[in-house]
Amino acid sequence: MTKLGDNRRTPPLDASLALLKKAEGAIPSQTQTFSKGWTQFPRGVSPVFAERADGGTIWDADGNAFIDWPMALGPLLLGHNHPAVTEAVTKRLKDGIAFSLPTTVELALAERLIDWFPYAERVRFGKNGSDATAGAVRAARAFTGRDRILCCGYHGWQDWFIGTTLRHAGVPQAVRDLTTPFAYNDLDALSKLLDQHSGQVAAIIMEPMGIIPPKPGYLEGVRALADKHGVVLIFDECWTGFRIHLQGAYGAFGVQPDLACFGKALGNGVPISVVLGRADIMDVFNDVFFSFTFGGDLLGITAAQTVLSLLETEPVLEHVSTIGQALMDGMSRQIAAHGLSGNIGLDGYAARHVMWFKGDGADGMLMKSVFQQEGIAGGVLAAGWHAPSFAHTMQDVERTLEAYDVAFATIADGLASGDLDGKLRGERVQPVFRKP
Repeated sequence: MTKLGDNRRTPPLDASLALLKKAEGAIPSQTQTFSKGWTQFPRGVSPVFAERADGGTIWDADGNAFIDWPMALGPLLLGHNHPAVTEAVTKRLKDGIAFSLPTTVELALAERLIDWFPYAERVRFGKNGSDATAGAVRAARAFTGRDRILCCGYHGWQDWFIGTTLRHAGVPQAVRDLTTPFAYNDLDALSKLLDQHSGQVAAIIMEPMGIIPPKPGYLEGVRALADKHGVVLIFDECWTGFRIHLQGAYGAFGVQPDLACFGKALGNGVPISVVLGRADIMDVFNDVFFSFTFGGDLLGITAAQTVLSLLETEPVLEHVSTIGQALMDGMSRQIAAHGLSGNIGLDGYAARHVMWFKGDGADGMLMKSVFQQEGIAGGVLAAGWHAPSFAHTMQDVERTLEAYDVAFATIADGLASGDLDGKLRGERVQPVFRKP
């Protein structure tokens, strides 16, 4: 076990911090994605801007190398710069990427996805997960002639969903009133909502599994309730797609949605998303406006074809599971060894797991900040969660656990002394969805 007092240091961050100052005058929030911004890492001791990445490693603007566990918020199932994806996209660039007509390439991917998912009869493409979920919701409303949406999980930035969160600035109250969240793994609660809004609900949209697995019979129960009330069941599989099974939640649990949305891992970092499902519902897209200049962008479509081929021929999910489980097991042992089992824990599965922190008098955010700080000092970039990839190695796991052992020791020492705040050299991280 690593002991406190080892040579730990903040990496040089002059370039990152100077760029952050410049960005404050150019980019609101200094990031295009809240979860990638400086608020998610202890400011002053963490990298802010990246320059390049390869495999399971990312380099910041100061040239510091870190083992990358967020992996661009999950898309990089194969790792950064996978040679087959890079080669395919490079070739596509030379042959053209935007045309004035539909392409044979998008038709080929649509047909492949129809073969891939037994319940899929039609396919439409977007650029990010929000495109797919918003399109699916619009299609469900058009198909049913109803307006209300019941949701469970995170479904992107569009008004219909983000209005249910604390980040609802700019969303009209009338729009916010049409979407109602429901609790996961609670069939009774969902049934009561459907009864309460009988004849008004167009769709149930949900992550079939977030961090907590479904209880036995839960997804089957949701399917039955959707059928009973004539509601379109939409699975948002932007995370579960290709991380829990090659056929996503359907492959893992055997429950068939009416529509499903995929993104993230499908393009391994190249933007693409998909909404697919039943022909009678999908065919409303003949009239529903789901149309944008880059909906058929061939870089994403080409990347997706390559990713699917690799998933068919390489042991991607087996490797990711092995790496993720080794990391989870090692962390669990360390947490127990440092007497932190009541303060820190892990939820999720090997291919995606999230830490929880409590008992520091600051909703766990102080503890999380110290943890991230010490991880970064040890060459590990993480935000309290991990999305293992095909590119990560057991050596990455070992190096990560070495850094985390120091992090846990530092937290334990701070809690024991009553001065955990004194262990933090940077600023405390902030939640994306802040309390009012």
